Amino acid sequence: MLEKGMIAPDFTLSDKDGNAVSLSDFRGKKVVLYFYPKDNTPGCTRQACAFAASYDAFRSNDVVVIGISRDSVASHVKFAEKYDLPFILLSDPERIAIEAFGVWQEKKTAGKVGMGVVRSTYLIGADGVIEAVMPKVKPDTNAAEILDMLGITTP
Repeated sequence: MLEKGMIAPDFTLSDKDGNAVSLSDFRGKKVVLYFYPKDNTPGCTRQACAFAASYDAFRSNDVVVIGISRDSVASHVKFAEKYDLPFILLSDPERIAIEAFGVWQEKKTAGKVGMGVVRSTYLIGADGVIEAVMPKVKPDTNAAEILDMLGITTP
């Protein structure tokens, strides 16, 4: 995984609408970049819904929220519509950003060992420098931890 103080690697991926989105598009703003294993799974859904519930607090503080998984653009469309997700979801089937950020790792699922996306979050400063690295985050508390880290209170 990358470390605090490093420049976040740039990438360009497709969002749920098929538009090309680059990390560098958001220079000048803080970015919460979270990687998750799969759309419509219990933990990933809880994490996405927690970010959606806090989205106004992020947006009003000029913080961009981006979720990335290996799922297709079509899967992201269904996921976003089903749970009313207002933030950016990027499709990374070739693992471009996933590998650049070091979240493609060996993991154990249901007793089997294999490679997969380890649920991780990066907080990237307006200057493109990584301010925080959160490996193996908990889906239910990740959004709140980021808000706390940023000193943002929610009503």
